[in-house]
Amino acid sequence: MAHLTISDVTLSFGGLKALSDVNMTIEPGLITSIIGPNGAGKTSMLNCISGFYHPTRGNIFYKDKKLTHASPHEVSNMGIARAFQNLELFSGLTVLDNLLLARHQNLKYSFLQAVVFYGKASRIEAENRAYVEGIIDFMELEPYRKSLVGNLSYGVQKKVEVARALTLAPDILLLDEPMAGMNQEEKEDIVRFVMD
Repeated sequence: MAHLTISDVTLSFGGLKALSDVNMTIEPGLITSIIGPNGAGKTSMLNCISGFYHPTRGNIFYKDKKLTHASPHEVSNMGIARAFQNLELFSGLTVLDNLLLARHQNLKYSFLQAVVFYGKASRIEAENRAYVEGIIDFMELEPYRKSLVGNLSYGVQKKVEVARALTLAPDILLLDEPMAGMNQEEKEDIVRFVMD
């Protein structure tokens, strides 16, 4: 069974068709690429999958659930994470804080519960912090964990963007031009992280 099925997806902006009758399936455990020239609709397709755009026509299914008109947070809650072509990080926060913010949906307690059931809330917070620290180790971001993201090189910021998506523990990770603007060594790092 396909993990993600895209069926006859068309996306129009007025008279401009960004996507026309796109069909694709993504199977579990595989690396799948969308290849094409600038303006071919690659980012538009990722925007449709991740809920930022809604197709004019066609359907998108993930594990038999229709996500054609789902919002970005609903798509994320289903297990699909996205790293953006243009960085979507908080430049005034540290690497650690950016990644912890991405885990907010895993904090399954309210403000009142945090006050009344402090032990449970602190345990959940500790589990999330440990998970984020594991991602920092995996992405080799230890030297930067307390650095402000805005002070880091573009290549390191791209790694943080991918790490941010990984903190959601996704079943599907959408990477939109993850190596754009990187030097050769940084590109090799990203390839290694994706393959692992």
